[in-house]
Amino acid sequence: AYNWWNECLHGVARAGKATVFPQAIGMAAAFNEPLLYKTACAISDEARAKHHEALRVNNRQIYFGLTFWTPNINIFRDPRWGRGQETYGEDPYLTARLGVAFVTGLQGNDAKHRKLVATAKHYAVHSGPEPDRHRFDAVPPERDLYETYLPQFEMAVREGHVGGVMGAYNSLYGVPCCASPFLLNDILRKQWGFDGYIVSDCAAIHNIWGRDEHHYVSTSEEAAAAAVKAGCNLCCGGDYNPLVRAVQKGLITEPEIDRALYYTLWTRFRLGLFDPADKCPFSKIDIKQNDTPEHEALALKVAEEAIVLLKNDGVLPLDRAKVKRIAVIGPNADPAWMLEGNYNGHAARPVTILDGIRQLAGPGIEVTHATGCTWALRADGSNKPGQAAFDDAVAKAKAADVVIFVGGITAHLEGEEMGRDNALDGFEGGDRTKIELPSVQTDLLQALAGTGKPVILVNCSGSPMAMPWEAGHLPAILQAWYPGEQGGRAVAEILFGEVNPSGRLPLTFYASTADLPGFTDYSMSNRTYRYFGGKPEFAFGHGLSYTTFKFSNGQLDSKTIPADGATTVTFTVKNTGKLAGDEVAQVYYRHVNSAVAQPRLALCGFARVHLSRGESRKVAITVPAQRLRYWDTQRKHYVVEPGDCELLIGVASDDLPIKLPLKITAP
Repeated sequence: AYNWWNECLHGVARAGKATVFPQAIGMAAAFNEPLLYKTACAISDEARAKHHEALRVNNRQIYFGLTFWTPNINIFRDPRWGRGQETYGEDPYLTARLGVAFVTGLQGNDAKHRKLVATAKHYAVHSGPEPDRHRFDAVPPERDLYETYLPQFEMAVREGHVGGVMGAYNSLYGVPCCASPFLLNDILRKQWGFDGYIVSDCAAIHNIWGRDEHHYVSTSEEAAAAAVKAGCNLCCGGDYNPLVRAVQKGLITEPEIDRALYYTLWTRFRLGLFDPADKCPFSKIDIKQNDTPEHEALALKVAEEAIVLLKNDGVLPLDRAKVKRIAVIGPNADPAWMLEGNYNGHAARPVTILDGIRQLAGPGIEVTHATGCTWALRADGSNKPGQAAFDDAVAKAKAADVVIFVGGITAHLEGEEMGRDNALDGFEGGDRTKIELPSVQTDLLQALAGTGKPVILVNCSGSPMAMPWEAGHLPAILQAWYPGEQGGRAVAEILFGEVNPSGRLPLTFYASTADLPGFTDYSMSNRTYRYFGGKPEFAFGHGLSYTTFKFSNGQLDSKTIPADGATTVTFTVKNTGKLAGDEVAQVYYRHVNSAVAQPRLALCGFARVHLSRGESRKVAITVPAQRLRYWDTQRKHYVVEPGDCELLIGVASDDLPIKLPLKITAP
């Protein structure tokens, strides 16, 4: 027996205790491919360990196999999408690079056997709304399909050699994704050369025929036949049971089913599941490799690099010589489960943010705590916190030297297809209807700030938060995401200056819900930093440090390159401040006077650099001309337009001090 369904989005999920790393969107904020690869290697150790232990006791149930339905490389195009926390953000290039790193870390580097089989999802054009996902038809403009929604899947296949792909629930151009020959055969297999298995999302085959769903065909037999013939080899659920009747009715042939079976069996052969144990190099991994001290330390390292310092007017880092009373306020300060996000395992030794602050404060510093308010109010206000809780929080703030408010939301509010019965203002079915920090928290923050004490906001969320009042009035804001089992310690290390913050935003923090296009509009017009024409609260790539850096000496080794060539951009980064720290150097491109509409700018390279105080380093990043490609809707293929371009280098999409002209010629 073998159950295919397993998850390891940011640690082995749903199979008991495991190391819980920061949620995927947090890992993306580290902008660190080698670190993500190392994390995936650790996760694959724990996955193998759990699998072998399960076999030892003859447990072949769900969540103990070696086929993992990870990573989620959909584009986080709209901050209202509840599952955006599972992704690597809004940029196709960043998502592609991190997706390849994660896939290769999971699958291992053995020539014959795969350590695990990763499964890239959800293919394709899937990012909400959650309540309509079983019936929604995505109709993006053709260029957006090829320039935003597909490139990261292509790279996962061509470079990452991902072993599996999961079809999405939604339809694309009127055809359910799991029954789309265009997606599964024409693009995935024929164009990209994919040789792995394709699985449906769970119940997606039923959606093909369900009357209140896509209703693309009329019967379960037609749906099963259509999916298999299109290239969906495996069904999550029981909706391939009608295949026998489908054969009997002449809707599909046995050879067509055999082809689907080939891909699933070949996947298991690749994992060594039909080989003697001594023939597979990964078979010796045992349960001692699960939840190790080394993996715990790695979870801490990832959390340290994931946390983004959004604003700092000088109040951070906290000075232990001056701060003797700290009030830790807010609904996310103490719940350990908040750290874990969704699609998660369970940490054996979680460190909450309150715990971390208490541990790092040290002797002689008093730490008090009050929840003060809930995460969000019901529409009728029936869960409004009592005045006593509000007053207790304000009283503790008055008695403190500094206030740390740990707020935001949780994966119980944003996530996958939740019920609509919670009636919380700003949330619906797992998605958000407003991106502002819930008003109940802003009200408390205003009262805390009214005490005259400095108030630091630690925001925990898997999605961008609009914080207009907070950004204008609070002296410091940290974005902590859902930071994993060691998240509390990592937050505290940054607050006290034990660690210099170095995370960068993998998505745009808009100033208001009013800045967003319609949620169901899959055009990229005015979406993400690549196309947004307004002013964000915090831009893609933004993140502050306790030290300062200077960029200089930008050069191209070739200022003119053919469309099939490449140039290497070099520049010097110097730590001009007083502390050691990491800078994430970012390279963007933009077309100058293009004949067709183009992104206002787009990421094409990045590098994390650690520099001691006063240290300088030369950074080199190669940019192939193909990275500047766009989809030609007339010729139906990607082209690199000859003409003038510009490479822009700096620390965020809105802070690019070096601009280098580049000319592209015909190949």
